[in-house]
Amino acid sequence: MKLTIEQLLEKTVHAAEDKKAMDIVALDLKGISLIADYFVICHGNSDTQVQAITNEIRKTAHEAGVAVRGTEGLDSARWVLVDLGDIVVHVFHREEREFYNLEKLWSDAKVVELA
Repeated sequence: MKLTIEQLLEKTVHAAEDKKAMDIVALDLKGISLIADYFVICHGNSDTQVQAITNEIRKTAHEAGVAVRGTEGLDSARWVLVDLGDIVVHVFHREEREFYNLEKLWSDAKVVELA
């Protein structure tokens, strides 16, 4: 059974929650950007936690039959980008999230409320 984009978004957010990601935000970029339909933004408080969050998201995607198109930044674990196609996940270290402030940069996007 193929997942809808919304089901994959939910699974992605739950994977981040399972590794205690902080301040998880999902932004709906449809009609705003051609990059992706959704951004998921979260952070961890250590390099190890950032790596654990990223690995859990990748594992969850794989188990759901979704190809991870790419992962960047995992070695330094300061800002990791996981490309799931229509969903791009940004897993930050706390300081980098505050510095780059993607939520402000993409303030035109609606925040997705997930259960």
